[in-house]
Amino acid sequence: MTDITLHTKSKSTVTCVSNTFIDEYMADANGEFVKIYLYLLRCINAAENFSISKMADKFDHTEKDIKRALKYWEKKHLLQLEYNSGEQLTGICLCEPVSAVTQDSEHVEKPTEVSSVDIRPSYTKDQILSFQNDEASSDLLFIIERYIGHPLSIKDYETILYWSDELKFSTDLIEYLVESCVDNGHKSIRYMDKIALSWSASSIRTAEDARRSSSAYKQTHYGVMKAFGISGRKLAEYELELVDKWTSQFGFTLDIISEACKRTLQATNQPSFQYADTILENWHKCNIHHLEDIAILDTAYKKSKASSSRNVTVNKTAANRFNNFSQRTYNFEQLEKQLLNN
Repeated sequence: MTDITLHTKSKSTVTCVSNTFIDEYMADANGEFVKIYLYLLRCINAAENFSISKMADKFDHTEKDIKRALKYWEKKHLLQLEYNSGEQLTGICLCEPVSAVTQDSEHVEKPTEVSSVDIRPSYTKDQILSFQNDEASSDLLFIIERYIGHPLSIKDYETILYWSDELKFSTDLIEYLVESCVDNGHKSIRYMDKIALSWSASSIRTAEDARRSSSAYKQTHYGVMKAFGISGRKLAEYELELVDKWTSQFGFTLDIISEACKRTLQATNQPSFQYADTILENWHKCNIHHLEDIAILDTAYKKSKASSSRNVTVNKTAANRFNNFSQRTYNFEQLEKQLLNN
């Protein structure tokens, strides 16, 4: 592994962490990914060689773990990975964290295809002010600020008004939405908005509906964590997305997901969500719906593998020029007696 050039677009000569990173990126990221990003900030001004292997040794990780973290932050546009013509990583450029509000304003004129749920009304100042002055809404906004620990922005007001005005969420449902997200470590209104859209698509209209849905959702999360032997941390955002994919998109029950987790540990000795995703994608393509279906698939695979192995053995024997004559068979006990008699 060659040394990698680490550089930045920032002119800062000290190790500093952007408030935007803390406010909008850190909460949803895997804790190990956060440590690696912070260490990159520390190394940017260090007069020493940098490599994936050295960072892996530093955190007692594998090089794959480090690369996975780097690709995660590249996906979030916090860094750029640079490669040579041989597809070998040669550089890492750290980028300035950009606020989601800034990103939205920069991309507003780009034509994109969006679903109808993404098309939102533009609220006027009077509409927002009216919403703020409404007694029930005023109490709700106060409660939300207490939960998230800081004043709401204009963008936040617009989002909450959208939940009430367009999604037809009651104040009780909105309060439960915020409470459940904060309890799970997510204080970002943007994150809450994703959950709100998911609830709306699932026809969740009351706090009781949400509680039942959240209970089943949490049971699946805890089941996956138990199957993988994960403790002492919550699932990262990309891990939650995969679990949601397995349950919502593939329609798998917890027993099937747990079986995939078990096989992942047997194959890799680590809780690899990507490996489990590969297994579950294959099962989805094979129309697996029950554990019995997996057993049938396993049996068919073993038969196919055994048949393939026999064919290879026959072919090898036929191709061997030393087997082109009739081979003799010997009675070794008889031979031994003859030798002893001699």
